[in-house]
Amino acid sequence: MGFNRAILIGRLTRDPELKYTTNGKAVTTFTLAVDRDFTNQQGEREADFIPVVAWNKLAETIAHNLSKGRLIAIEGRIQVRTYDDKEGVKRYATEIIADKMQFLEKKQDSEQSYSKRDDGDDRPEVDFGDDDVPF
Repeated sequence: MGFNRAILIGRLTRDPELKYTTNGKAVTTFTLAVDRDFTNQQGEREADFIPVVAWNKLAETIAHNLSKGRLIAIEGRIQVRTYDDKEGVKRYATEIIADKMQFLEKKQDSEQSYSKRDDGDDRPEVDFGDDDVPF
């Protein structure tokens, strides 16, 4: 039995890229910059740049509502996959496969508007309940 969960809070380093597979599944990829809790010897805060992949409805929600610089929380699992590059060399890719997302700041009204939910909240409805956070 295993347990593989990751929760990240960070900012998008670029706009998400939405594509569709040949069988019509939506997939979005982006990189999340996650600040480290400490500064380097020059007093600057460093960050880790973590690739994230989202599928289906979550992929479309992210692609249509997020852009470079937005602060979000992502929950998912860590995946390590292998592939052969153009020269036939085996490469490894580590990424987060997202299954939940939460907006952590509002986008300025002039930049974007969201569709309304039934409860009047202006954020798209994406599950990221408090009971899922382990702290």
